[in-house]
Amino acid sequence: MYSLNDYNYSLPEELIAQAPASPRDESRLMVLERNRQKVSHCRFADIARLLAPGDLLVVNNTCVVPARLIGSKETGGKVEVLLLSYAGQTITPAQTIPPVRSCLSVAGGRQQIGNSESMGSFRCECLVKTSKRPRIGSKFHFDADLQAVVLGRTNGVCMLEFRFKGDFDRLLDRIGRIPLPPYIKRDQTKPPPCDDRACYQTVYAEKKGAVAAPTAGIHFSKELLGVLEEKGVEIVPITLHVGAGSVLPVRVLDVREHRIHPEIYDLSPGAAGTINKAKDEGRRIIAVGTTTVRVLEFASDSSGRVRAGSGECDLFIYTGFEFGVIDAFITNFHLPKTTLLMLVAAFAGRDFILNAYQEAIRLRYRFYSYGDAMLIL
Repeated sequence: MYSLNDYNYSLPEELIAQAPASPRDESRLMVLERNRQKVSHCRFADIARLLAPGDLLVVNNTCVVPARLIGSKETGGKVEVLLLSYAGQTITPAQTIPPVRSCLSVAGGRQQIGNSESMGSFRCECLVKTSKRPRIGSKFHFDADLQAVVLGRTNGVCMLEFRFKGDFDRLLDRIGRIPLPPYIKRDQTKPPPCDDRACYQTVYAEKKGAVAAPTAGIHFSKELLGVLEEKGVEIVPITLHVGAGSVLPVRVLDVREHRIHPEIYDLSPGAAGTINKAKDEGRRIIAVGTTTVRVLEFASDSSGRVRAGSGECDLFIYTGFEFGVIDAFITNFHLPKTTLLMLVAAFAGRDFILNAYQEAIRLRYRFYSYGDAMLIL
């Protein structure tokens, strides 16, 4: 139960979805009933009949930022950067920094990365992909005069300081790319099968900060949310900005030794009050996505009531965890050997989940971020 290999399975590559269902609520839905060990199949829009009046649906309203940057090293080689800790970092605007000729000291030397105008700065943990491991002091150049210097490197994650002119958010929106997972393939010489800026985002995304989508929520259309509300299903948003905690691989064989990277969350007093009221009244609390599950369980006490607050969530859920808040949750089909699959297995049971995955493969379900969904009751 605690070996990384206990969460492995083989998936035919053709079952990895390259675009979402259209419309989004027409994806398939596998329904798992834990108590009866029963599996059934329907369409995601059918969730309107599976949820009952009074149910509380908790969603993650984080918004994905275009956190993937393509640039070059000083030697001319290509570099690809993924911002991991965009949320919670301080951006120093350009207008508050006086013009400088030499603006950063690294490894005992002065690194000249700006010399003519005021430049803003932004430090962020990043995944950096280059032909060779980047060294401290390495400099990268991107479009729109965006530059970066490597300040340090720990466990494969680099700390970069970006220097820029103007407004960083607008610059990132202009030159950054949506950080699609590597298993979603895009050929830059051909039109993509969908508009990823719109598709790799929930319809209720509101608070900018995620570097990966809370993909269970992608299946909801505005129309379906309206149907649920008319039925009497209450919907409440919370926030977890998906970052390194959800995208970095597990590198230990005993999963109990893994430490998840903290991610920024926010649970407002209003949301906490709504969740606790539903709990007190014995209504079902249904989480949309593993990110929502982690915040709710992280912020809860021994009675299953949640506390309002914001900060860093580093809760790693695996087999043996005692859930105190959620009664059910909606999720996607996850990659093998990931913390996401471990969380799902902790809630539903490892054997039940892996058997369900095998049935999904047999029935040609579509997997991963743009794939089909699962409702675990």
